[in-house]
Amino acid sequence: MFATILKRTLLLTSLLFTNFLASAQQVTEPEWAKPYPPFQIAGNLYYVGTYELACYLIVTPKGNILINTGLAGSLSTIKASIEALGFKLAATKILLTNQAHHDHMGAMAAIKKLTGAKMMVDEGDSAVVADGGRSDYALGGNTSNYAPLKVDRVLHNGDTIRLGGMQLVMLHHPGHTKGSCSFLFDVKDKERSYRILIANMPTIITDKSFSGIPAYPSIANDYAYTFDAMKKLSFDIWLAPHANQFELERKHKPDDAYNPAAFMDRKGYDALLNDLQDQFLKKLNGK
Repeated sequence: MFATILKRTLLLTSLLFTNFLASAQQVTEPEWAKPYPPFQIAGNLYYVGTYELACYLIVTPKGNILINTGLAGSLSTIKASIEALGFKLAATKILLTNQAHHDHMGAMAAIKKLTGAKMMVDEGDSAVVADGGRSDYALGGNTSNYAPLKVDRVLHNGDTIRLGGMQLVMLHHPGHTKGSCSFLFDVKDKERSYRILIANMPTIITDKSFSGIPAYPSIANDYAYTFDAMKKLSFDIWLAPHANQFELERKHKPDDAYNPAAFMDRKGYDALLNDLQDQFLKKLNGK
């Protein structure tokens, strides 16, 4: 099972790299844009993404938090998903992302314009967000990969994002991008509370050796730091910006009842991290 997860993850990152080089708007994986029925994950945390590009809605009495937006064309899908759950896109107050790539930032500028929400970004990705991906060390170029947008708050490791009683801690997990990050927070239902980790898994997207990336001289050290930091985290439920990474389709079917326990999978998290670290070490050692 875990070998299959790794194979799919490596294929996904390879496709992502190829797609960026060919065209920021080209989509070769239909699951990236295919709608997925929205559902309640746990407490006030909901899934509003596509079959592959995970987007998360956190609902609070003071407005909502949206994490990731998928491709540029996903705006209507996200809006429809939020409304199907009984909420409103206009209630979005804070926008977050796990990484500043077009498959998670594509619709962000449009949603920011529609809602007036504040865009908060890890310091390492703030410049990339502001120029629409042009300055990304691996996938940048002369033109933007997505609509540039203003960053309202620059986040640093351990910073807390607060809204309506929710407190999300941003964890700096660089490597995949300079500002890749994860979010750790608590939600609760009538039965119990859950510590949630929305984890940016440290996949490698460049075919160059680490020493051959002058735009990111600390990349190897950043990956090593991230693997060490992520292995030490404690949580009940883990999720990720790509649905295949946490096996969404295996853990949840569209007709399934509310079941937070389906996403309690420390074994799967550890196995994927170990496999990705093996790939990192092989690349580091030139194998």
